[in-house]
Amino acid sequence: MAAAGCVLLRTLRRSRPGPGPDWTRDRPSGRPDRPRDTPGLSQASPVLCRDVLRVLDLRRYTRDQGSSVYFPEAVLCGDDLYDVTLTDGDCRLQVTLDPGLNRLVERRVLRPGRALYSSAFSPALSAQLPACPGAGGDADSFRLVSVELRDEAEDGGRPGTDGDWDELPWFGSCPPAGPLAPLRANRSVFLPLWNNVDPSGDAWTQAPPPEDRPDPEEDRPGGRPVLSVSRLRDDFLSGRRRLTRGTVDRQLIVRILNKSRLLYFGKTDRNCACPYKALLEVCDPTGCVCVVLWNSVCVRWFCRLQPGDIISLRRYRVKLRYAAGSDDIELSANSRNPHTHISLLPQSSVSPAHLPAPPTYTFCNSQELLDRRHGDVCDVIGLLTFSGRSERIRSEDGREAGLLEYRWLRLEDGASDQPIMVKLFSTSQPDVHQQLLPMSVVVCCRLKVVHCPPSCFLTNTTFTQVYCTGHHSQMPYRKLRPVRSFLRWLRLQDDQQVLRRALIGGFFVFPPPPVSLETLMQSSGGDLGFLRGAELQRVVETLCYRERRTLCIQATVTMVTCGGGGEDVRSWAWTDRNSSIGPVSSCSPLPPSRPPSSLSSCCRVSLSSPSSAHSPRTPRRSSVLKRKRLFSAAEASRCPWVPLQQDSRRTALFEASMEFLHREDEDEDEDEDEDDASSFVSAPLPPVIPPVAVETLPVRYDHALREQQAAAMATGGRRGDDRKFVSVLKDYYTLRLRALSDGVSVHSVFVPQPSSFCHSNTWTSILSHGAFSSDSPPPSAADLVTMAPQLANQRLVCVLEACHLGGASTELVLSRAFRLS
Repeated sequence: MAAAGCVLLRTLRRSRPGPGPDWTRDRPSGRPDRPRDTPGLSQASPVLCRDVLRVLDLRRYTRDQGSSVYFPEAVLCGDDLYDVTLTDGDCRLQVTLDPGLNRLVERRVLRPGRALYSSAFSPALSAQLPACPGAGGDADSFRLVSVELRDEAEDGGRPGTDGDWDELPWFGSCPPAGPLAPLRANRSVFLPLWNNVDPSGDAWTQAPPPEDRPDPEEDRPGGRPVLSVSRLRDDFLSGRRRLTRGTVDRQLIVRILNKSRLLYFGKTDRNCACPYKALLEVCDPTGCVCVVLWNSVCVRWFCRLQPGDIISLRRYRVKLRYAAGSDDIELSANSRNPHTHISLLPQSSVSPAHLPAPPTYTFCNSQELLDRRHGDVCDVIGLLTFSGRSERIRSEDGREAGLLEYRWLRLEDGASDQPIMVKLFSTSQPDVHQQLLPMSVVVCCRLKVVHCPPSCFLTNTTFTQVYCTGHHSQMPYRKLRPVRSFLRWLRLQDDQQVLRRALIGGFFVFPPPPVSLETLMQSSGGDLGFLRGAELQRVVETLCYRERRTLCIQATVTMVTCGGGGEDVRSWAWTDRNSSIGPVSSCSPLPPSRPPSSLSSCCRVSLSSPSSAHSPRTPRRSSVLKRKRLFSAAEASRCPWVPLQQDSRRTALFEASMEFLHREDEDEDEDEDEDDASSFVSAPLPPVIPPVAVETLPVRYDHALREQQAAAMATGGRRGDDRKFVSVLKDYYTLRLRALSDGVSVHSVFVPQPSSFCHSNTWTSILSHGAFSSDSPPPSAADLVTMAPQLANQRLVCVLEACHLGGASTELVLSRAFRLS
């Protein structure tokens, strides 16, 4: 294979085909010739590979100052670049994705496991000086400039996807010299695909670096430090020259009290190879100080150090603490100028007189949280009974960039009937977050209280850390009184009772939106940011994978359908006689991966305009469209208020009887031309009911399927066989909304939520509260659809929650709708 790689590289340079896979010099379809944008290479057309290639891995990193040389047009494609590892079943090849194709990754169309057809490549210089996979002796590499993706059903059975691809040789004459490095930027590590917080790759290890192992000869006898925190602070603030001039060589022994998440500061105008930093709050018997780990020190030590550890520091710099005024200091640990020495010490090696104090915790139970002030920091412990799906939102903080990943957790501790709600963002603990499943005991440290009357929730601070079942045995909080009190309550709980209320995934909104339009306007400062229908569609199309946004439109309801997930599946529908009679066209829907009665397909965003409602072949008069009708999903009934089971035999008989239907306006249309008569359809077709995605409906937690459920709800996880998941919702409703501004129609899902409000259970009250009334049994699906004419001609303010679920699947959930006077 190495020989074939050499032949291929020579082929690319000499513009002639060679042996190996079926590579052909050709222009990709629809892409004109253009000059090469890589220095040192002659102008040439891309090379087309006609073999089927498989995506093995995708790696992300940010551009630097030199990236514009390779991608001068990439300024409009964002800050991210992607390297793709491909295989043809015989070897591996690392290439760079052309920035024009970034959208395929951002919407999770191009992902590991997908098959690529008719892939076009261009040779390009690598930004990394060391030899990289697929590069020749002069550091050439390849760029993927176009690709064809087909139906995923055609992707099965290809080689190189059975987990053995690590054994495949690399394509080219030079094997990788160490870990893979980014090809088009001077970065030493890759970013995770979906956030900038978690460590990613083999470079982040929990083994201590060999060069930073403790040297017993340098330690003082009896484990006494040479310097204390208080003396260090006093000397620096008093202006001692030996400190203000730079490096401190004297040993400092401290204990880690708190550890921050990773902070990424990579910018397109900076060439820092490892732009990371992390904060450690440490102490000794004399005081506390902040230690900042910079750049490659983060890679070597971040995953190794944990709160409670005792470390020895040498060769660090003392500075005034950033954004903390001039009366405090911080210690800077870097890999150069100077190279900081960090050692992890066992507690027995430090003399008791100089042993730093252990970390302190401020545990609050669910009852005490209500008395906490907004912004207070506390710790909580509880039994996890709901683990939401991972979602992402745009950062509102000017210091942060990109998308922030989070999930909702519901904890119970027995102190009150109110659960503890936690909006948990990434904490640079990806292994722990993957294990946040129901029935786990979860401890969240350093959370802040957010009051949103009449409830409150907890969310992250800089130093938030999370621990779940399997991580508690080494933590110092195990013997604290609040923890022991919780464990006594936990031992009294019955597993089956907890399992009945244990849920995972699904659409979730907290705090619940207001139940009146006036309150909603007040909470938004009087500006809801109404969108036109076409603008709504454009915003939805710009969403990235698992990105969530709240949108508002003014609309009327033109169709209501009900679908259920049980064995006795019935689908009800009501359509408004005043709605557009034209078809509603879907925007690039993916073919369903399972039968229509399942719940795995997407809620499609649909578009129709008033001008498209009347085509030249549409009849001027249709008695069928002048009346409101009720249809089942399987067939159209001439008795509108009777539900019909989905039965293939009855459907066949109904279709056979279509030609015998009498057309009421037959006499009036006899003189029309033959085209109009032949195109007239006397009986309406059943309405198209978009199925609900599996990520939209919460499911019962199943311990036997915990891995599949966790993967389906995690960002970037594989769905697996989700047909075994049991939804907790019997019925869901799909409403077709027609924008008042421009007539654009969208399909939205309405999922009634639990509520403590009492109301009349009319459609307007149900939509304004987002739930059925709590003081009476909810209406049946048939009764609710029967009441749907209440919505005819009602002008509504609709609050929609949009979330992109990958590929062509976009979820649009109607959380509230308020009637306009």
